[in-house]
Amino acid sequence: MLKSSDRKGLAPEDYDGPRWTARVQSLDHGGSPSDSILLRFDIELTVSVMRYLSDMHRGRVSQRAQHFMLDVKNSEFDLSEFLRLRVINAADIETALAEVEPPFPTYRRTIHALQTYLALANSDDGTPLPILSRPLDPGDHDPGVPRLTRLLRLLGDLPQQGVTTAAPELYQESLVEGVKRFQQRHGLDPNGRIDPETLRALNTPLRRRVRQLELTLERWRWLPRTFQPPAIAVNIPEFRLRAVDQNYRWILSMKVVVGKAYGHQTPVFASELRSITFRPSWNVPLAIQRDELLPEVEKDPLYLSANSYVITDSSGRAVVAADPADNEAREKLRSGELRLRQEPGPDNALDLIRFDLSDSFDIYLHGTPATELFSRSRRDFSHGCIRVEDPLALAVWVLRDNPEWTTDRMRTVMSGEKTIRVNLARPIPVLVLYGTAVVMEDGEVRFFDDIYGLDADLERALTARYPGSQP
Repeated sequence: MLKSSDRKGLAPEDYDGPRWTARVQSLDHGGSPSDSILLRFDIELTVSVMRYLSDMHRGRVSQRAQHFMLDVKNSEFDLSEFLRLRVINAADIETALAEVEPPFPTYRRTIHALQTYLALANSDDGTPLPILSRPLDPGDHDPGVPRLTRLLRLLGDLPQQGVTTAAPELYQESLVEGVKRFQQRHGLDPNGRIDPETLRALNTPLRRRVRQLELTLERWRWLPRTFQPPAIAVNIPEFRLRAVDQNYRWILSMKVVVGKAYGHQTPVFASELRSITFRPSWNVPLAIQRDELLPEVEKDPLYLSANSYVITDSSGRAVVAADPADNEAREKLRSGELRLRQEPGPDNALDLIRFDLSDSFDIYLHGTPATELFSRSRRDFSHGCIRVEDPLALAVWVLRDNPEWTTDRMRTVMSGEKTIRVNLARPIPVLVLYGTAVVMEDGEVRFFDDIYGLDADLERALTARYPGSQP
């Protein structure tokens, strides 16, 4: 297991993987090994297995050093006691060691996908598709089509008998369908057109896909084991939210908009959903008030009233009678002595439903009037909060155990005049995650861009290997 730990997304060198064959053979040279040889072998094996157990249970690097704010209390366990009581005399070593791994089905699917992509990477010749002078459209001819056909067949996006051989360089219908499936799996617009983005994804080496799966497994090992489903999970690079049931099955899925890659990244954290607010108001953060809204006010003093904003005191509660056309009022807005609040309604930036989280980042899940953004394949447009595609469907799921909150009642409240907050009897765990590889419940593997550069950061941290013992 130490020698083949790459099949779990680890590095065999960290556990002296290349040395074990010689070490085992050394025990058989010249009859019974000496006590010193046995002692050294025992120490080397104990250290390597404890490293393996630690890395499988809590990951190889600190998640907090990677700016992930997840609960890690569950990661505290006695390595030596586990080794002594559960491993040494185990009838099945593999089963015993698997006890420290994450219990999530998606983690196990990712392990299986990693092993599949390791095999694919070993069988692919890695030939890149030629650079295109213009996008390749259905019906075009190109010398790279045979390589495209081989690659899509290898990845399973194209059936083995899906392309006729009469015109091997013709980009024709069945191959176009294979490209569409490839695009769908890689977070691209599934239009069947091979543009620069699609070509870049097609030319990404399979070893890179292996690395994405390995990095995703590392992050799965950071997750808190203490949270109780049902739960809500948001994957930032995938721009998608899912609700999971008691058995970690996906029962609700929708698109999301997350924080901009430059300057407004959505943090990775674990929280709880404790309440839902229908028809919320929005207390504008000072940075947005100063940098985005005040320039609009300076161009048009009627901008605030036209967009349902009111001026309040610094606490955001009491409305202040101040004229936005007045220079003194604008200076107080710039300093924060006066604040802006957007009143409830369909034009509110939070839309008509806000999902209140118990975190210290001032992050919400909420609807949005800018629904056109959900049609984009890349959706990092917010200031850090998470905009959900179908807030009503999410509210129905969250309040499914509250029979008095029917869908019709929610719609009535949303079209009413009052702001209503509904506290949950039992908080729902919310995990905001970052994984550029996702394995679907049917086993389909999807890959996404490293929009925040966190894969690159994690790779740099993982380059610091264990020094290993001397041979």
